[in-house]
Amino acid sequence: MKTVLVVRHAKSSWGDLTLPDFDRPLNDRGQRNAPEMATRLLKKRIGIDAFVTSTAKRAMQTATHFIRVYDRPEKELILREELYHAPANVYFDVIRALNDDYKTIAIFGHNPGITTFVNLLTPTTIDEMPTCGIFAVKADIKLWREFPATDNKFLFFDSPKAGS
Repeated sequence: MKTVLVVRHAKSSWGDLTLPDFDRPLNDRGQRNAPEMATRLLKKRIGIDAFVTSTAKRAMQTATHFIRVYDRPEKELILREELYHAPANVYFDVIRALNDDYKTIAIFGHNPGITTFVNLLTPTTIDEMPTCGIFAVKADIKLWREFPATDNKFLFFDSPKAGS
């Protein structure tokens, strides 16, 4: 069994309109929400073996908050440029290429692709993946290359506004 935690980056700043989209950082709310959401996962006793993230600043900052809450070194972040504004098929490609030693992974990315991706995974769908939202599924597989586009088991959905 493998578990995938799909995480949209936390709320980003639009304070400097001269910044390229790729370089936009988290705003104050995003800086608060990311460690809060990581802490919720810890309270659920969900371990994470790998933190896979887009290289866009806001996604990397979100993933960094998560890895810090999990008391792991930042050098363990797995950076994937192709996740920046990726369509759903890229999420599958990145996951299917992961080391099979990982049992549970968190993958950090962007809308609209991340919403399309989570809506392909199970019959449980959402209208839009909110910032710092987490959509969790379990797959009955031994190897990541077998990660299915369907037939995953929905575990939970959480977001900062859900307050769970």
